[in-house]
Amino acid sequence: MILSKSQFPSPSDVRDSAAREEIFRRNGLLPEEEVRAVFRYGAIVGSIIHSFDTLERGMDTARMQIREHEKAGQSFPSGTVILAGSLSAGKGRFQRYWHAPQGGIWMTLVLVNTLLPEKSRLLPLVAGMACCETVNHFGVSGRIKWVNDVHVHGKKVAGILTESMVSPETGEEYLLIGMGLNVNNSEFPPELQALASSMYRISGKQYDTKEVAALLLAKLSWYVGLLHLLEEMELGEKPGADEYFERHFLSNWLKMSDSVGRKVHFGYDIQKNKQYEALVLGLEADGGLRMRNLEDNVEVTEYGGEIVYQE
Repeated sequence: MILSKSQFPSPSDVRDSAAREEIFRRNGLLPEEEVRAVFRYGAIVGSIIHSFDTLERGMDTARMQIREHEKAGQSFPSGTVILAGSLSAGKGRFQRYWHAPQGGIWMTLVLVNTLLPEKSRLLPLVAGMACCETVNHFGVSGRIKWVNDVHVHGKKVAGILTESMVSPETGEEYLLIGMGLNVNNSEFPPELQALASSMYRISGKQYDTKEVAALLLAKLSWYVGLLHLLEEMELGEKPGADEYFERHFLSNWLKMSDSVGRKVHFGYDIQKNKQYEALVLGLEADGGLRMRNLEDNVEVTEYGGEIVYQE
């Protein structure tokens, strides 16, 4: 495994500043007490950051580190982040090749899965929302395509892959969230020219990847913490919990996404098999995509697979 830990700059030194700025932004939307509660829950995100010049794959490094901790009788710290300056064997869904050269942000977030299934199923959406808000903050108008691709004018600038791992030593379940964000990378292989872009190619500006990564961590802290607060409200049967979820989570996803109202092709592996055409109707509270199958006029909700917009 390629593992070079040296000069890639970590955002850890600017993380606290980004978090403070994020708290300030959120204070304009929610009471300060609630904002503080969210960030207390989300504070684990990026509390430990391992930065590498290059890796084969961040997910593999995360799994290796988890095994090493558990063999030593140690608990793996939830919220650990693995950053790489480049990946030599990056993969997306269905083992598709992911172009991950210098200039992008290649991040793996490891969370001990303490959420109930109803909320942990939303973590892939959380990653897409955090990436989209980060891109937009730097002046690039990204939108989310379900589940969590961030694209600009039909070209992908960020992609997310979520995997799970159950420890053979302790039975602990870990969620590994891999995020790839094209920041300053300017060249793409021929097969990706029509499909992918970067913040630099869209805006013509170079960005400080350390600052972009720090803001992404702050956004992840917010949304991970929000899921925990929402679960606490629901378990405590707090009045208005459903409305709170819709106003501060579901509506945010809908504002950032351009999937609802679009005609799409749906398939579990869309590049190999387009299963049916559909009209996207909305997003369910558990993250499922509600659609109308245009071939038999029946409403369906899909939790896996992917969509491709029809022109």
